[in-house]
Amino acid sequence: MSVRIVQWPEEFAADIKDAQREEVNRMKKIAILGSTGSIGTQTLEIVRKSLQLQVVGLAAGSNVEKMEEQIREFHPSVACMWEEQAAAELRGKVADLNVKIVSGMDGLLEIAVLPQSQVLVTAIVGMIGIRPTIAAIEAGKDIALANKETLVTAGHIIMPLARQHRTAILPVDSEHSAIFQSLKGEWENPPGLQQTKDVQCIEKILLTASGGPFRGKSRQQLEQIKPEDALKHPNWTMGRKVTIDSSTLVNKGLEVMEAKWLFDVELDQIEVVIHPQSIVHSAVQFADGAIIAQLGVPDMKLPIQYALFYPERKFMEGKRVDLFELGQLTFEKPDTDTFPGLALAFQAARAGGSMPTVYNAANEKAVALFLEHRLSYPGIAELIRAAMEEHRVLANPTVEEILETERQTYEFICRRF
Repeated sequence: MSVRIVQWPEEFAADIKDAQREEVNRMKKIAILGSTGSIGTQTLEIVRKSLQLQVVGLAAGSNVEKMEEQIREFHPSVACMWEEQAAAELRGKVADLNVKIVSGMDGLLEIAVLPQSQVLVTAIVGMIGIRPTIAAIEAGKDIALANKETLVTAGHIIMPLARQHRTAILPVDSEHSAIFQSLKGEWENPPGLQQTKDVQCIEKILLTASGGPFRGKSRQQLEQIKPEDALKHPNWTMGRKVTIDSSTLVNKGLEVMEAKWLFDVELDQIEVVIHPQSIVHSAVQFADGAIIAQLGVPDMKLPIQYALFYPERKFMEGKRVDLFELGQLTFEKPDTDTFPGLALAFQAARAGGSMPTVYNAANEKAVALFLEHRLSYPGIAELIRAAMEEHRVLANPTVEEILETERQTYEFICRRF
């Protein structure tokens, strides 16, 4: 038996290489801050199943093992670890690969402005996301925003900057994505690019919340709640802090502030609605009284994918909503007496300036103390209130003043514990 070896003519081989190069050039290039967290890993699940996305930059905190796995699978040109020690360990592990390893804030900024990237997914936790987001906007990158702190504490800086640089802010939170999708027939552009006439059509934003695992419980019952109880969300799979925030309704308070900036509305135009089934992800009531909502199963990959491919909708595998199986949808008013974290959020937003930073920073420390069994569950809201009462508001804080306010809030809480 003879084997015939076929050798392609050189011009055919060149054509194949050109086609491959053209295919790579057509792919949307993304960078991800917070790639080893919940949103980051789900973003990479979408990339894994898509032939139209390419990862060019990854950033994480300290999970070297998971970052090495991601680098070997997705081949970014640059990867960042927040801690230099973790970055040094990672350099040794991927020395056989053509990838640059950076660290700290300088590393995050390098990832944010990578020349080849088009979209920055900001899924990093905390206010360290502010500076990279600003840098990405100034570099002309669209932002797939999953970092609440960026708009909660610096919305007065971020949104005008986005408009100045004609940068789209594409919300990744399920609620804000739902609002954006509900506005699609009325708004010509995404947040950051919207016009004044777009905003005028909105009468009210209906921001839904599941109510968490303790909906219907009394304040006395909440005294007995332990961290392991609060980490069992009935509908969503999320990180530890967000899960606690969801149960206290603080997460919804942060989303109220985020919605105010994203959609350029007044606080009185935002109404929080408890919706235990988590099928209606949020809705918009328009000037003529019509309400348009976005419905879907509780799956964060849907809003992530929508942000990455906007304005296109792509097929996504997974369960669909079956209205016959569901039977009914219910809606309730939030119990702000039992869960004062939501009312405190409105109070912080109305005070404005640096007060939302205090609200956010105090909650971060309070949740950490609760998870360490050093603070009671109701103590989370009590500590936020105490920090807010202590603070003297700065009307229009700079980034430096925002970060200083965060530091002062941390110090205030440390003195009490």
